Amino acid sequence: MPSRSAGRPHPTTSRSSAGSCTRSPDGSMRSRSGCRRSAHGAVAPGVRASARDDVPGRRVLITGIASYLGTELARILEEDPAVEYVAGVDTRKPRALLAGTELIDVDIRDPELLTRIPDTGVDTVVHNQIVRRPGAGMSARRAHDINVIGSLQLLAACGRTPTLRAIVVRGSAGIYGAEPAAPQFFTEDMTRLYPLRTRFQRDVAEIENLFGTFARRHDEVACAMLRYQPSIGPTGSTQIPQYLSLPVVPTYLGFDPRLQVIHERDALDALVAAVRRPVRGPVNVAAEGTIGLTRMIRIAGRPTLPIPSPLFGSATGAAKRLGLLDFSPDFQRLLRYGRGVDTSRLVREVGFRAHFTTVSAAEDYAAARNTAEAAA
Repeated sequence: MPSRSAGRPHPTTSRSSAGSCTRSPDGSMRSRSGCRRSAHGAVAPGVRASARDDVPGRRVLITGIASYLGTELARILEEDPAVEYVAGVDTRKPRALLAGTELIDVDIRDPELLTRIPDTGVDTVVHNQIVRRPGAGMSARRAHDINVIGSLQLLAACGRTPTLRAIVVRGSAGIYGAEPAAPQFFTEDMTRLYPLRTRFQRDVAEIENLFGTFARRHDEVACAMLRYQPSIGPTGSTQIPQYLSLPVVPTYLGFDPRLQVIHERDALDALVAAVRRPVRGPVNVAAEGTIGLTRMIRIAGRPTLPIPSPLFGSATGAAKRLGLLDFSPDFQRLLRYGRGVDTSRLVREVGFRAHFTTVSAAEDYAAARNTAEAAA
């Protein structure tokens, strides 16, 4: 494979039809593996792996490179002198030109991945292709296949890559759920407090189980599960900014939950930090502090529409059928009960602290949106 020392590789493509995989992370033909785990299959927190941000010659592969975070991560790594090679897996094109990144046009569920990833000789894989909410034209079943079968296929390929030393997964704090009697801040060992209530929670739990199994069987690989809180920022591509951009914002009558988010720029920087300083186990990723939902909506400059709880699902369902909004079940629970996570491990072991607090992230989003609306 070409490296920066020999000139940047030109983007290449290799279209292959989507397929499914039933191999376990060690390459055997199994769909699921049992494992000892600390929290719904999560890898138990451990000591930080040796920092490698100052070691030259890093080779990094990113799944889901067409997303905002995937494209921006590749752009940053292209300019990093310690990184000699960047590759991206996706069937879509990146959001921007990536002249120094090899593009591998393969569905993450495709068995072709079993040869394409080992051929790159990468030492780090960033799994950035977990579907949080099915988009237009994507069924819930397909989202599940991408999440679980795709992760299974990726791990089978990782098991065949002898140069691999680190895996970073952009997971979700949704594993904790959103509950009326939840602790103020979840720590990484608290995922067994409540049942898995939604399809996405079950997907995340199964993904964590798969990566936990792989980490135990491959102790030479530092596997980090980054549990992200919802992001907010000027791109407006996630559920919270889409929710706050509604002309009238629906809320649960009688509820004003405390929310915690992370600015999209901090979400990117946390991913970069985790690539440069690999850790083992789950790590919460969020901004400092929380904010009441009513205050967040007020900062966004939108009026609220309180809806009685028994009618909220029907009202949002009707709005979905009209094409006005599409909130996942996880997001609806978040709007009712909220959620906060403890970020001590992120600061202590990854060495990252978010630049924006939850409040300032909401303010930055509102300022950027107001500027865009004024210019329109």
